Amino acid sequence: MNQQLMVQSTSLQPVYSWRIALPALLLSWAWILFLYRDTGLAMVTIWYRSETFAHGFVVPPIALWLIWRRRHDLALLVPRPAPLLLLPVAGLALLWLLGDLVAVNSVTQLAFTALLVFAVPAVLGLQVARAIFFPLAFMFFAVPIGEFMLPQLMDWTAYFTIAALRLSGVPVYREGLQFVIPSGNWSVVEACSGVRYLIASVTVGTLFAYLNYRSTKRRVLFTIVSILVPIVANWMRAYMIVMLGHLSGNKIAVGVDHLIYGWVFFGIVIMLMFVIGARWSEPEQQGGERAAQLPEPSSPSSTKAFWVVTACLMAIIALPMGARLAMARSAGLGLPVLVAPAAFNSGWQAADAATMAFKPVFKNPSVEFNSAYANGGPPVGLYLGYYRDQDYDRKLVSSNNVLVTSTDLTWSHIAGGARQVMFGPQRAAVRTAELRRLSAVPPGKSDRLVVWQIYWINGTLTANDYLAKIYGAVYRLLGRGDESAVIVMYVEKDQPGGADAALASFVQANYGAIDALLRQAADSK
Repeated sequence: MNQQLMVQSTSLQPVYSWRIALPALLLSWAWILFLYRDTGLAMVTIWYRSETFAHGFVVPPIALWLIWRRRHDLALLVPRPAPLLLLPVAGLALLWLLGDLVAVNSVTQLAFTALLVFAVPAVLGLQVARAIFFPLAFMFFAVPIGEFMLPQLMDWTAYFTIAALRLSGVPVYREGLQFVIPSGNWSVVEACSGVRYLIASVTVGTLFAYLNYRSTKRRVLFTIVSILVPIVANWMRAYMIVMLGHLSGNKIAVGVDHLIYGWVFFGIVIMLMFVIGARWSEPEQQGGERAAQLPEPSSPSSTKAFWVVTACLMAIIALPMGARLAMARSAGLGLPVLVAPAAFNSGWQAADAATMAFKPVFKNPSVEFNSAYANGGPPVGLYLGYYRDQDYDRKLVSSNNVLVTSTDLTWSHIAGGARQVMFGPQRAAVRTAELRRLSAVPPGKSDRLVVWQIYWINGTLTANDYLAKIYGAVYRLLGRGDESAVIVMYVEKDQPGGADAALASFVQANYGAIDALLRQAADSK
């Protein structure tokens, strides 16, 4: 009789623990969703407006369904809070704060999703988290991230398409992402990168591998295939579309047909990938076999342990909001003052910048100017875009801030690189670019511009987007604000001595004055 009562008591332990653990977890999630609602709403907005990330709407329901499928196995485990996991939760909260300080959506949204995921092992324990590892990891597909791959994917697509055209006997002349064949001009733009195909394939392919295979080896191999197939398929798609246009005299595979043919081809390829992958699917294990693979249930925790860990978790998650409010009080310093000087050092006098017909595309600067200066030779253009009180709508480093857009009708970006330049006593790398004029070239003007670009972050120079963000976050944490600017210098390529020499001469003579202008703008509060 006593033995029967002991067995009955043991079987009730998981049920009792889950009745405490689930409300604690739901409270933690509700607290995260409430405090970080702006980040969550920003994610939903991107899902809604971007076809690339529209799959984000179905990721949370799928993750919950995958957990629901394991409910019988989970019922055998005893949830047990893991206080040590509050340390990575604190790190994620700090990561969110740093991302928010420099208005990087991908960082804040990644940290927000990670907080929701890490709340599970922190409150329910590592045993439970291991049992539902894939559904928790699958949640990260909801983060709208991946557009950083655009430049590389576009380059690969251009290289493959041009190589395939030449192998097909079609002569090609290439400049950057644009190329010319006898039947017309083509260019590789964002829609040709294949990033939509890649993200969709990896998301669906990973889910397919989890549901159809039991062994880790097969799951990993199919996931790798779901990465490689859309990349190669996009290359083939781009080549076939150009060839169809070339052979038809540009009557088919252009305009809207371009996109329709691409999605039809991608759909066929992905369907074939799944059909072939299904041939090696493994039957689902029986419930008893799955349960045998689960870790041994731990001893139950007290009610107090769950609520103490939950309270600590909620307090840690609230800390970034307190820091954010404290920093917000020091914002709102007004517009900085930045005026283009009539002259610089060593005889560099103001010239007419309109004759160069170029202005970088930097959105919503606090103040900017675009001028030109000459010293007995061709003018050197100088653009300064200054940013203060940056947020998600106005920020220095953004994918929307470029030298020229892919739809620009005047200039085309045909080459890029980097080089070391002396800025007074210090050496720093600049980002270089060569632009080609698409419109009619004015008499006596070159059809090429050489451009140098660098960021100024509270006096620190860098051409690296990531370092610029890190410097900005550090300076804000140190109480020095987010005073930042972009410096863009440009000159016509064809001139005596070379364009790089002209730009280097301008920098050597005038960077001290440029730095002083920016520091004066920082002090104008």
